Amino acid sequence: MAFHFASLLLLALPVFTRAQSPVWGQCGGLGWTGPTTCVSGSVCTRSNDWYSQCLPGNQPPPPSTTIPPPADPPITTTSTPPPPTSLPTGAPPPPIPFCATIPGNITYSNTRLPDPFLPIGGGTRVSTKGQWECRRREISELFQRYELGVVPPKPSSVTASFSGGTLSITVANGGPSISFSVSITAPSTGTAPFPAIIAYGAPSIPVPNSVAVIRFNNDDIAVQQNTGSRGSGKFYTLYGNNHSAGALAAWAWGVSRIVDALEITPSARIDTTRLAVTGCSRNGKGAIVAGAFEPRIALTIPQESGSGGSACWRLSDYQKSQGQNVQTASQIITENVWFSKNFDTFTSQVSRLSVDHHLLPGLIVPRGLLVIENTSQEWLGALSSYQCQRVGRRIYEAYGVPNNMGVSQVGNHNHCAFPSSQQAELTAFFNKFLLGQGSTNTSIVRTDGSFNFPETQFIDWTTPTLA
Repeated sequence: MAFHFASLLLLALPVFTRAQSPVWGQCGGLGWTGPTTCVSGSVCTRSNDWYSQCLPGNQPPPPSTTIPPPADPPITTTSTPPPPTSLPTGAPPPPIPFCATIPGNITYSNTRLPDPFLPIGGGTRVSTKGQWECRRREISELFQRYELGVVPPKPSSVTASFSGGTLSITVANGGPSISFSVSITAPSTGTAPFPAIIAYGAPSIPVPNSVAVIRFNNDDIAVQQNTGSRGSGKFYTLYGNNHSAGALAAWAWGVSRIVDALEITPSARIDTTRLAVTGCSRNGKGAIVAGAFEPRIALTIPQESGSGGSACWRLSDYQKSQGQNVQTASQIITENVWFSKNFDTFTSQVSRLSVDHHLLPGLIVPRGLLVIENTSQEWLGALSSYQCQRVGRRIYEAYGVPNNMGVSQVGNHNHCAFPSSQQAELTAFFNKFLLGQGSTNTSIVRTDGSFNFPETQFIDWTTPTLA
């Protein structure tokens, strides 16, 4: 999961000399016998009991390696967060005029994956693309209400300047203001304005030399060190540390502000109609959520995002019931602050959730989406991620653009190490959605794993063709 599951607790450095792991390489975890230190410029960061990873950065390790207790520490706040049955303040977009009002109180229970085409109030299933826009808006609100927290709309003021490869952004919302920056590396070929990819942290996939790279320090917007990080970061300086948004929602808001800034700063030489977003592990979770909530992103590439990203909560619980060491909803909230506190209510009984992560592609359709996964990482939810996104692709099929979404899962490599066997697929999606080569083959749904997935246990609905 991009592993957002990181408490960001660092493993103690050994006192003897041994080989070091590269950036993005594994450096610890149960059963790990390889290097436990990282090359200069990266830090060994604990994701969970089974995995620690060398992440970019040069922070010194903390003095203690004690794993924090599973319960969240008290949140410093002046008011109680809203209950999960009411939409917190922060204002998602207003309803589409012809869409039905979403009930304020929802009672839901279904062990199967929720029907993407059935409105939450029941009744007639979606049969047209116009009706899908209502269902899309509904899915977005349900994710914000029960799992992610509110992604606020564009603030009252966004200003920006560009100099020396740095885009500086200032945001105000009628009160306090914040400033943050992203670095932009221009491509070595091509003509401005350039297509660009926004990378959480740094890209761990090969980027074509005709595509600019925008590096986004998402931790600056919302801190994700451990369960005590809630309310820390510039997003909460602007909106208050008791805002409902978890880190994933706050980061998606940050990506939107980057796009706002690019649109008003032509000197950055970026074509805002040809933008992609990517990230791996914990940052992969952020990437798929950003693609879901920012419609100006043309191509979303989450890499090994696992639980909390490409995996479905219901399917991860199924994996757990089969004896696999997989990150589930009840475990993930003890590691970090990626989700709203409202989500805590549902983690021990995910059947009560009216959404699951097969619906995230429904917020992205018909834009480009390439889900990259790793068969080898059982704890990431290998089965859950692959099957969940295969189900999500049915929304693209219903919309009539199945080849705008690809799912590729390859094992036998380190976490976040991009294998050459997926290069042609990645290139095809870059060519189609950023480089204007629409004839490339993006019909991709494959895994090198062998999964025993009881599909009828989780799917009791059919896929329509939307008129």
